[in-house]
Order: sequence, then structure tokens, then C-alpha cells
Amino acid sequence: MESKRGIMNSGTKLKVKYSGMLKLHWQWNVALAFTLLILDAVLMYHERTAGMIGIVFTVFYFTAILILYFHLRPGILRELVDFATHYGLIQKEILEDFEIPAALLGPDGKIFWMNTRMGEVTGRDVHYRKNISSIFPEISRNVLMTDSDRRDIYISANEMNFRVHIQRLKMDELVDESAMVEKDGETGWLFMVYLIDETMLRAAIQENRDNKPVVGLVYIDNFDEVAERVDETRQSIINVFAERKIYKYFDDYAGLVKKLDKDKYLVIFNNKILEQIKEERFALLEGIKTINVGNDIRLTVSMGIGMGGGSYRENYEYARGSIELALGRGGDQVVLKDGDRTDFFGGKTQRAERATYVKARVKAEALRELIMGRDIVITMGHSITDMDAFGAAVGVCRAAMSVGKPAHIVLGDLNSNIRDWVARFKESKEYPDDFFVTHEEAQLLVSNFNAAVVVVDTNVPRRVECPELLAKCETIVVLDHHRQTTEMIENASLSYIEPSASSACEMIAEILQYFEANVRLSNLEADSMYAGIIIDTHSFAAKAGARTFEAAAYLRRSGADVIRVRKALRDDMDSYKARADAVRNAEKFMDSFAISICNAKGVESPSVVGAQAANELLNIVGVKASFVATPSEDRVYISARSIDEVNVQVIMERMGGGGHMNIAGAQLSGVTPEEAVEKIKEVLKTMTEEGAI
Repeated sequence: MESKRGIMNSGTKLKVKYSGMLKLHWQWNVALAFTLLILDAVLMYHERTAGMIGIVFTVFYFTAILILYFHLRPGILRELVDFATHYGLIQKEILEDFEIPAALLGPDGKIFWMNTRMGEVTGRDVHYRKNISSIFPEISRNVLMTDSDRRDIYISANEMNFRVHIQRLKMDELVDESAMVEKDGETGWLFMVYLIDETMLRAAIQENRDNKPVVGLVYIDNFDEVAERVDETRQSIINVFAERKIYKYFDDYAGLVKKLDKDKYLVIFNNKILEQIKEERFALLEGIKTINVGNDIRLTVSMGIGMGGGSYRENYEYARGSIELALGRGGDQVVLKDGDRTDFFGGKTQRAERATYVKARVKAEALRELIMGRDIVITMGHSITDMDAFGAAVGVCRAAMSVGKPAHIVLGDLNSNIRDWVARFKESKEYPDDFFVTHEEAQLLVSNFNAAVVVVDTNVPRRVECPELLAKCETIVVLDHHRQTTEMIENASLSYIEPSASSACEMIAEILQYFEANVRLSNLEADSMYAGIIIDTHSFAAKAGARTFEAAAYLRRSGADVIRVRKALRDDMDSYKARADAVRNAEKFMDSFAISICNAKGVESPSVVGAQAANELLNIVGVKASFVATPSEDRVYISARSIDEVNVQVIMERMGGGGHMNIAGAQLSGVTPEEAVEKIKEVLKTMTEEGAI
């Protein structure tokens, strides 16, 4: 106190000047006084008496301003200091009692200050000065030191959910405004952390998400096939058991079930129930198979589920598209469509072979009508055309030519699979010079003629030989034996996708028998289609059913020769050695899978050799599925094969590929073969743990 009095009693005055808006206020008063002087000069010029009065008034006004300025300044300054002091105290009190928990952190995350509410939430004293990560491990130094000045993270504490808002403050700016310290180089950053309680908000969001409507369609895949093999009494029993199984399954989850037909059901439930069903991997798929009243074929079901739409109608449309996709993939699976996202579950059972030829006959008649209404027919398979795609394309061309329509096959760069076959067709005088056309020639034909484009052996638009044709042609036909994926050819005038067929050539052979009475295959055409079946069935060792042998018998009657085909399919020495090395260096993984790398350097078609090696690995005892990674140019081609226990299609779909239940593949870019093998192993481990395989 004595020191303060000494200071106050000394003659030293605190030199403080006005600034800001207050300074501007006084400057305007002075400026106004000078303006009055100009006015006085004008008055003096016109009327001396008025001018003198004005000067007197101006002097009085200016003097009053000066007196007020110097006399009132100490009082004004005292009031300002008093206001600033109280303002600062109030500001600090507000910040201390701020309802939102807040803390100031140093550059390393150490707590400099926290308000009362932060102490209550964390259970720490407001003077706690340890690192923030000791309270919230989620707020680490890496989280703080980001390029963003503001960011949010989400944490949980004391059964509460918080959105943590982190604001970065540059210390240089704070130091520049302080008179107590000087800056020495870069001073770093401070961080202001706020905890926004979102417990109730998240609970409401979760409740809203749980109650969102989900619409499902449940179809029994093979009810008619099973019923045909038992008597009428057992048919009724099977129907009752299946219905009870479906109703009981969804009743346990409080779902609503409505029977639409003898083998079709509509189900409605919410998203919370769906999550529970997903955790059990849709147990209905396996539960329906336990129905046995003397039937030698097990019942299977498919489910199409739609969610994420804005209404029940939109979810129903999603469900309808999902069930069509599930059936197109062979059934015995669940397809879940959530907006633009599609997930697959199940699909472990090989689809039963078709019991009748009705579908093939109907499709043959529809194909004939389409071709008859067009000027020309252009056929193409997938890129890197193999024998199945080539033979199927040849069969379609023969169908078109049998009704007098010009037909062409689109080919890109010829590979060793089909080069010799193409040469045989070109040498034959039976076919026109433009029987095979390039991509450019095909696009020109589509532009100049009313054409029909027939796609065989694939249903994925980006994998066709010439994708540009799909955009230019209005009439598109898809004939394929691979399972459908979410990526499919849109707006096809006719789509015949039959996953139970062994090959596209088998499907075309059936269609030809119903297409036209006078369809006659040449020996070369029959050989090429027979070769396609041989390749895709691994010489009738895989996927070959009764219909496959019937198609082969038809081709034999049409002139196919087994010896000619076998000679045409022989490998060269380099390919054989590369395949043998891949088999020799294979490793067994998880006691069920054979994995190898095929280094087919110098081989013209490495991916084909890799596929052949994958087929060979299935001959090893205990191998349920085989995977061969083959490097070629800037990609690694993965060939996956199985016999009956593993669905390799769903495995390859996890890696961005697809295919058939027993034959599938994928392409990886920017990886080495070794990295591809590691990725295969990771996918196999994950799917095994999930129960997906």
C-alpha cells in the first residue's frame, strides 16, 4: 500500500492517449471547429457584424472543447479502466462457468487451463495440468497436429457421447499483443478444446436409424422341382413346413409376413431387426434346407431386401431388384440393397440344373423375333476372348444366317486361345470376308444399319469386347451362364442368364435346337462350340450336368469331332512348363486352399495358363478351392477354381472381380504377385471368420 501511495503522490502522470472510436469522436469535434472558422470568414466577407458574432461563438465552442477534453479525460479514463476491469472479471467468470466443457492445451497436449464444467465431466480438478491424452486417449498429439485449424472427433466418456471440437490458435498472434513477453522465433500453437454433449442426439439418431423401414421378398427357389419328385400328400406337407419355417423365423424378430404365392412371401420389419438377422448370417437360408419329408432335393430360398429409400414403395422396388439379382446369381442367397450399395450373403449351394427345356424354347423364340426385325446381327463376347465366348458367338451367327440375316463377330487383338480357330474360319469360303470385324468396323455397322448386338459369356458391360456398341445400339441381347453382379448391362431387349448352365456354348446349343427347323451347323462351327464346352467344364469334370451332355451330343450329331477338338486345344511346351511350375510351387493355406503364383514369362496368354494351373490344383486331395496369381504387363490376374464346397465367386467379388460359383477371377493393378497372394489370404481369413465361406 505504501508503494502505491508513493506512486500516486509523486508528480508522475500516466501518459495515456485516446484511440479508436473515442479518438475519432474528439477529432470530429476539432474538425467541426475549423469548419466553423471557414463559415465565419464567409460571413465576415458578406456581413461584418454577423461574422464577428460567429467568430465569438466559434472561439467559445473551441475553448469549451479544450476544457472538456483536458478536464474530463482523467474521469473518462477511470471509467474506461473500471469498465475494462469489470468486463474482464465478468468475461472470466462466464468462461469459468461456461456450460460447455472447455480446456486450453499446449502444443504437446498438456492442459494449461480448464473450466469448471470440464472438471465435472472429466472428474478432475480444474487445476489438473497433465496431458489431455491421460483423460481422453483419443485426443493424441497426432490428432492435434493436423493441417486443419478446426476439426471434430467423437469420443465417449462416463456413458456420454461427445463431439470434440478442436480449434488451433497461433501463439505468435497472442505474443504480439502481449507486453510481457517477446517472441523468439516460431512459438508454436495452442489448442482450445470444447466438448459438445451429443448423447441425446446420437440416441435419437440411432433410434431413428433402428426404426427405418425395411422391405423384403422371400422366394423359395426350387419349390416346383422339389414338389414334382414327391406325391401330392408330401407336396402339401412341404408347403406347410416351408410356410411355417418362414413365418416362425420372422415372427421371432417381430417382423410382418404376408404370403403372396405358394412360394413367394413379402416381409416388413425395421433396420434394428435387420442388424440382428445379419449377425446370424440369415439363418433361414440353412434352416429351410432341413425340411425333409422324403424329398431328395433340398429346398432353398432367396431373399431380396430393400432399405434406405424415402418410402415403403421405394424400398419395395429395391427389394424387387434385389430378389431378381439373387435369382440371377443362382439363388440360395440374400441380396441387400441399401441405396446405391449392394451386399451379398450366402450363395454356397450350386444351383440345381433346369428340369425342363421350356425356358430355352421361350428364349429361342424371343431371340428369333428380335433377329428377324433387324438388318444385321453383331455378336461379341468378353475382352480377351476365350473358346466359350468364341464358340457361343459362332453359334449365334449361325442362327442369324439361318434366317437370312448377315452376322458378324467383333474381335480385338487375337490371343493364342482363338487365333488358330479364327484362321480356320477365314480360310473357309463359306464365310464372308467381314465375318470378323474390328471395334471400329462394328461401330460403323451399328451406325449405318438397324443392328442387334448379342453379348455372350458375360453380363458385365465393362468386360465386353467393345463397350461402345452398348451405347450406340438400341437392341441388345445378353446370353450368359455367369452369375449376375450389381454391374449389369442395362436396358437389354432380351436377357437370358442361366447360372446352372456349364457354359455359354451349352446355352446356345439348346437355343439352336428351338430356333429354326433348318439350322445346320458346319463341322467347324460344331467343333468350336464343342471346344467351348470342353474348356469350361474341364473336359466334363466340372459343372457338367445332364443338359451339358445333351448339348454335347447335339454338337456331335452336328459334326463335332473329339479328336480334332483335342488336337486344337493342345498347349505349347512353354505354356505346359509354366503351368507345371505353378502347380509344383503351390502352397496349402488353412488346410483347404491351394495358392500359387504362375510366372508365365514368354507365354502369349499368361492368364489362360494361370487358369489351367488353378484347374490342376483341384486334383490335390483336400483342396476345396485353388487360387493362382499370374502377372501380365501392369496387372495381376487371379484365377479361382473350386469343385463344390466353396463359392469362389463371392471370394473374387471381395477383390473386385466375379464369375461363377466354381470358376471366377479378378484383376489387380499396382500390386506384385506376392502382394496379391497376401490379399487373397486376408480375404480368405476374413470370410472364414465371418462364416461367408
